[in-house]
Order: sequence, then C-alpha cells, then structure tokens
Amino acid sequence: MLEKADFEALAGFGRDDLSAAFAAFRRSAEIIVARASEQRPAQAPSPALIAAARVALEGADNPEAFFRRWFRPHFIRREGFLTAYYEVEVEARLAPEPGFETPALSRPPDLVTLNDAPLETPSGEILTSAKRLPDGALVPYPDRRAIEEEGAAQGAYPLAYLRDPVELFLIQVQGSARLRLPGGETLALTYDGRNGWPYTSVGRLMIERQLAAAADMSLDALKATLRGLGLGPGAPGRRLMQENRSYVFFHIDGSEARRLGPIGGQGAPLSPFRSIAVDRSIWAYGLPFWIAARLPWEDEAETEFRRLMIAQDTGSAIVGPARADLFFGAGETAGRLAGRVRHKAQMAVLAPVDDGGGA
Repeated sequence: MLEKADFEALAGFGRDDLSAAFAAFRRSAEIIVARASEQRPAQAPSPALIAAARVALEGADNPEAFFRRWFRPHFIRREGFLTAYYEVEVEARLAPEPGFETPALSRPPDLVTLNDAPLETPSGEILTSAKRLPDGALVPYPDRRAIEEEGAAQGAYPLAYLRDPVELFLIQVQGSARLRLPGGETLALTYDGRNGWPYTSVGRLMIERQLAAAADMSLDALKATLRGLGLGPGAPGRRLMQENRSYVFFHIDGSEARRLGPIGGQGAPLSPFRSIAVDRSIWAYGLPFWIAARLPWEDEAETEFRRLMIAQDTGSAIVGPARADLFFGAGETAGRLAGRVRHKAQMAVLAPVDDGGGA
C-alpha cells in the first residue's frame, strides 16, 4: 500500500506554508501527548508519533526542518480521491416559530457508542452505536425515519430550531454548525454521536435515479432538488433523505477550543485547508499527509493544491487509505467551493520515524 520516498519527491513541499501545517500539528500533538479521549477513536498513535508530538510541543524554529527530521514520506499506491467539507453557518431559533420548526436534537441518554465492539444485525450490517434497554441489552437504534416521524429518540431534546429538514440534514453530514440567533449571538452546534446506521449518500442516489446529472451535482443542486421534491411528511424529498438511515445528535459547545473552529473526530479544532478527515480504521489522528491535486479551492477555477495536511477528523463516508475529506472553513463561500470537490489526487503519508534521524 505504501512506497517509501524522499521529500524531494513531494513537488512544492518547500514552498508550502509549513508553519501553518506545524500549527495544526501542534493542536493534534496536545491531544496525543495528553492521551486525551478522542471524540471518534481512530488507530492508536505509534510511539514514534507520540515522540514527534512531544518535540512539537517544545516548539520548532524551522517547521520544515521539524517535518524532515521526524517524518519520512510514503506514497499511497492507490489513486487518491478527495471531497471537501465546511462548517455551516445558519440562522436558528431557540424556540419553534413559523419558518423555524426543524429541531436539532441532543444526544439521547439511551444511545451507546460501540467503537470497540460494533453490533451486527441479522442482515450483516455493522452498527457503530446501539440503544441500551433498561435490562442492559443492546439493540439497533431507531433510524432516521423513526426518529423524525415517530419521535423514537427518547430523552433527546431540541437544542435549536432550523429552517427546514434539508438544513438539518446538511449540518448532520458536516458534523457541526455555527448558529446565528436574532440579536447577533452565535452558538456552536457540535457533533455528539450518531445512531450507528451506515451512511448513505443522497447525492449518489439522486444520480443513480436520474434526478440529477453527475456533471451538475453540487451542494446547491442537491438542496434545490430535495426542496423541489417536497419536504413534508411522506414527501419524496423527505423520503429520499430518510434513505440515509444515519442520524447525528449534537450539543452546544461553548469551550475556548470550539471558538477556534469546529472540533474534529480527534477532539482538536480544525484549521481551514490544513485539516483533513481520514479513515480512522486505517490511520491515526495527527499523521501529516501530503496532497497534490488540482481543485476549485481559491475560487471556482481549478488551480494547483499542494499542501501538507493533518489528519484530525473522520467520517462514515471516508473509507480507504487514499480517501480524504478536506476542511475548507466556514460560511457560504467555503460551502459553495467544498461542494464542487470530487477530485483525484496524489497522496503521501508522512510516517514518523523512531529515532528522528531517518528510517
């Protein structure tokens, strides 16, 4: 899967702003060294990665020298595939009113996350969360449709109310949002668990059913198509979203770390164009990845993207060693550009070395 290389093989490495990559790595290093719990546990950091994290926290006068000393690049032999995500900023209300009637729910008390021992259904599906019954038994948690139509998330309560189910759906896909309240106050809505059912891409379903052309698929097109199909109970747009049985719960996070940015699966604040989501069953958080591609990241035109990124997040749709989701930041522009990214890439992981002198 990996092919060892020299840093000279990473075209543009020395021209990247490695101080920004180092700042993002330090956020991961704090969690690695403290052995703090991860929000969505990934592969454990190796002793070499822990050693590099300790050195990073001591400071580095020359970030490029730090990465060259403590890591060695290895190209991932498979062709990389990139998507991008962002932090949604939306208007919200703390009580329901006309135009704001879709609740973002808190984590229900009977939801159990099963990171180490997933639950397998009779059909063979693997569930990463479950419902704990009063007698202690674990059963599959209700899916999206049951939660929305039957109130099956018992004990969950509304944290805020959004404009419509499409807005909630996209926030659940992204994992967090910045909520704007009347008067200018903002709240940080942050991931707090999911019901455990596998994620299904609604955009892919639209393309397969010829509701949208693959070449025209974008975030705006997805939203417009769903709304055009109808969002009321039983309407086609609502039913299509419910085919993604995965459902995400939230909490309001007022911590200082959350003010720096949305919190990724590792528990670190994410940095625009420096943080990526990776497959947590393969990679440890904190690993640096070199990504080379042509992307619509500065504006809608595709330009060179050659950057050192830090693995700080994960996602149920991010599967495979050469799969990455790039964090583009917050707001409407970030969302518009992120929704256009479905691109191939060359990817290399910077594997930590044992002695800091070479491997």
